[in-house]
Amino acid sequence: MPEELNRRRLEALREAYTQKFASEKKIFSNVHAGDRIFIGTGCGEPQYLVKAFIDYVESYPKAFFDAEILHLWTVGVAPYTHEKYRDNFRLNAFFIGSNTREAVNQGAADYTPISLSEVPELFRRKLVPVDVVLIQTSLPDDHHYLSLGINVDLAKVAIEEADLVIAQINSFMPRVHGEAFLHVSEVDYFIHHDEPLLEYEASPPGEVTDRIGYYVSRIIKDGDTIQVGYGSIPNAILANLENKKHLGVHTEFLGHGIIELMKKGVVDNSNKSLNRGKTVAAFCVGKKEDYDYLHDNPAIEFRAIDYTNSPLNIARLHNIVAINSALEIDLTGQATAESLGKTFYSGIGGQADFMRGAVLAPEGKTILALQSTARGGETSRIVPFLTEGAGVTLTRTDIYYVVTEFGIAFLHGKNIRERAMSLIAIAHPRFQPWLLEEAKKLNLIYRDQPYIPGQSGRYPEELEARRTTKSGLPILLRPVRIDDEPLLKDFFYALSNESKYYRYHSIRRDVPHEALLDQVVIDYSKEMVILAVLEHPEREEVVGLGQYGMNPDTLTADVGVVVRDDYQNMGLGEELLSHLTYIAKKNGLVGFTGEAVPENRAIIHLLQKMGFEMEKKLEAGTYELVMKFRGM
Repeated sequence: MPEELNRRRLEALREAYTQKFASEKKIFSNVHAGDRIFIGTGCGEPQYLVKAFIDYVESYPKAFFDAEILHLWTVGVAPYTHEKYRDNFRLNAFFIGSNTREAVNQGAADYTPISLSEVPELFRRKLVPVDVVLIQTSLPDDHHYLSLGINVDLAKVAIEEADLVIAQINSFMPRVHGEAFLHVSEVDYFIHHDEPLLEYEASPPGEVTDRIGYYVSRIIKDGDTIQVGYGSIPNAILANLENKKHLGVHTEFLGHGIIELMKKGVVDNSNKSLNRGKTVAAFCVGKKEDYDYLHDNPAIEFRAIDYTNSPLNIARLHNIVAINSALEIDLTGQATAESLGKTFYSGIGGQADFMRGAVLAPEGKTILALQSTARGGETSRIVPFLTEGAGVTLTRTDIYYVVTEFGIAFLHGKNIRERAMSLIAIAHPRFQPWLLEEAKKLNLIYRDQPYIPGQSGRYPEELEARRTTKSGLPILLRPVRIDDEPLLKDFFYALSNESKYYRYHSIRRDVPHEALLDQVVIDYSKEMVILAVLEHPEREEVVGLGQYGMNPDTLTADVGVVVRDDYQNMGLGEELLSHLTYIAKKNGLVGFTGEAVPENRAIIHLLQKMGFEMEKKLEAGTYELVMKFRGM
C-alpha cells in the first residue's frame, strides 16, 4: 500500500509539473560558467545527482568553466576535486573531511574558515553567492511538499538564494519535521532516483574512549541539554549516559548515539527551556536504522544551521552542556580543532558557536574531550603551546572542562599556573615530565615543581572511593594529585591552631609553596595522601586529609589524619583512616605507627574504635603508638 501511494504521488507530481522532469542534459545545461554550486551535506548528499552532473561534464567538458562547488561537509567520494576537472570547477569547503583534505592542502581546493552559524548570512548577503543547488529530498506528500530529510543545515537558505534548484527525489530519504519542508514550486528540476542514503559509523568505543566517556558522564547531570559532535569519543560519551534521566538535545549533528538514547527514554527533552519536548538538530549522519527512526517522528525537528548554531539561541538553553573535541590543547587552555600545525585538517565547524553559547547560558558548561595522545601514542595532544600554524579554534575563555582518559581538569577561573598543572595532571604519564620541564622553561609553573617519574608517580585512580559518613555527609576519598596545591593551601589555612598542633605538633602560621609540594608530589609506592573532598558544581573542597609514609624495614607506616574544624565529629576521620588501612593492607603493610599528644583524645578514641591491636607509650609528653592490623 505505501509503495502504491508513493507511485501515485510521483505520477501526480509528473503530471502537474511536467516541465520540471526534463532530461539530465537539459537540466545541467542551465549551469553556467562561474556559477557557485551548493551540494547537500554529509550522508544527505545526492549521490546519483552528483554522479549525473559529473557524467555531464565528462560528456560536455566545455559546457562551463570556473564554477565553484560549495559544501559544508561530504562523506561521499567528492569527484569534483579530481585534477581532470580543474578547469570546470573548484571546491570551496566550509569544513574539511577526509575526502577533501588532500586537495585542500595541495592547493587544489579551498577552505573557508568560519563558524557554521555565520554561513547562511554569507549566502544572503551575497558575500558567497549561491547560483545552483543540488539537493536530495523525500517523496512528495499529498500537498506537494517534500522534506529535505537528514540535512536541513545550509540547504534551506541555499535554496532561497539560488537561481537554479535541482532535487533528486529519493524514497529512501525520511520525511523529517521542522524547517525541512519544501514545496515543489521551490524546485526548478527533479530527477527521481531511489538509492540507499550514505551511512557513517564511527569506530566503536575502546578502552581509552570509554574512560573518557565515563569521566564526561560524571559532569553531565539529569535534566541537562547536551550537544555532541561525531566520532568514537562522542559515541563513548553517549554510551555512558544510559543511566541519566530527562536529557535534552540541541545540536547541529545528530548521530546514532543520540537516537539510541531517545529510543531508551534517556533523552525526552522534558526539561528544555527552548523547544521543549523536541530534539533539535541541523543534519544527521548515521545508519539506515537511524534514518528510519527519523521518518515522520514528531519528537525530532531539523532546523537551519543559523538557528541550531546561533550562540544567542544556545544561550537561552538552561543547563546546556557543549561537548566537543580537539586535535591539540596547550597548557594555557587554547585549543585547535581545525589544523595540525600548518596542515588544514577539519574546520571550525560549530565548536565555537556551541562553546561560546554555552558559557553564556544559565548553568551552561563546556567540555573538551580528547585522547591524551595521537599517532599511536607517539604524540601528546596536550602541548606547551599550540604548534606553529595551528588555528585557535577555542580560546582560553571557551573551555571549562578538559577530559582525557586520565581524568578531568577544570580550567574556568584558574590562572595560567593552575591551568598548566591541571592539564599536566591529565596528560599521558609518558609526557608529563616533558610538559613539566617545558612549562618551567616558559615560566608557566613554579621552577622548583618536582615530579615522580614512572609507575610510582602515576595517579592511582583505582583508589578513589565515594563514601557517606555516619552523619550522612557524601564525600569523595581520593589520592592527592600534583595539581592539588591550591586546594591544600585553602585547607591548611582553614585549620585552627589547635588542629594544626594536634596533627603536626607545632603551630606554623604559614604554609609556603615548598611545604605544599611535599604533600602533593609523592611516590605512591612509598607514601599515600588521601583527601576527603566535597564535590560542588565545578569545584572541589578539601575537608579532611589522611596520610602515611612507609617504614619498609618493619612493613609499617607512620599515619596521620586531620579534619577541618567545622567538619569534625561527622565521621570523616573514621572514613579516612579506614580507607588508608585498606590501601596499606593492599600494599602488604602489617600496621601503622604514629604519635599523638595526650590532649588529642579524639584521635586516640578513633584509633581504639578502629579495632587495631594498639600499644601506646608516653615519651617526652607524646604518645608513641604502634597499631597492628587484626589478623596480620
